[in-house]
Amino acid sequence: MKAKIRHIRFSVVFFLVICLTIPGVSLFSQSRSVTALFPRSSTEQLGEALLPKGYLYYGTRKESPTLLPETPGTIFISKASLGPNPGFFVEALRIVPRKNINPLSVYQALEKIQGLKGKTYHSVTRNRDIPLFEDAVRIEGPKKTRVFLPDPPPAQTLPPEETMYVRLTDANFGHCYYEISLKTSQEGILCKIINVKSLTFGPIPVMKEKTFTALLYIEPIQEGLAVYCLAGAEVSDFIAKYVDISSALNKRMDVFVSWLLDGIN
Repeated sequence: MKAKIRHIRFSVVFFLVICLTIPGVSLFSQSRSVTALFPRSSTEQLGEALLPKGYLYYGTRKESPTLLPETPGTIFISKASLGPNPGFFVEALRIVPRKNINPLSVYQALEKIQGLKGKTYHSVTRNRDIPLFEDAVRIEGPKKTRVFLPDPPPAQTLPPEETMYVRLTDANFGHCYYEISLKTSQEGILCKIINVKSLTFGPIPVMKEKTFTALLYIEPIQEGLAVYCLAGAEVSDFIAKYVDISSALNKRMDVFVSWLLDGIN
């Protein structure tokens, strides 16, 4: 009997050694390539995504997104996810050439909401870098906006889902309140952001509550870290005429990517 157990142990160890040493064989899932993640993309689009400013596309109600990643498992992204009446949408993709990142480290970084405070972007009109978010804090909920919560300690495992509420003090829109839901897989993480209160620009209403949705999908790939965003909102023609929505999103993508990378250990 003992000889049989030793034989079984030897077989298991031998199998592990073979799997871990033969090129191309692994017990662990391998990162996808960017073309596998974005099979509908063109060479030009992916080339732009590798540049510092990334790929950016602005579409109207009648148009469709140009990339749409092949998301894993129960994670789905489509234009319909933006709500029934998005007057416009913006699609963006950045591929950051940084390796050795896994979904758990991405999730841990996304938990560090307070790290958004003071992150800067370059203002062309002021010709200097200014903080996009003057403050960033978790709140208990949309009806308890004055009950602040600390960021949690780093998660040790990936939870399948989580929902949190945050208040971001935006340099342009003042206090903004969002619901952020995270859905995770072993390949990547989907972050869905919805405004739970109206957004205003000074006295001017910009978006009513729950009329802005942003979907952020983040996955470590062979070329680095892919950060994809599909965002849409219902805004009046007046607002769309005077607010450069695509520029506003790109500034926020700059800040988001910087914050995310800073938070990854």
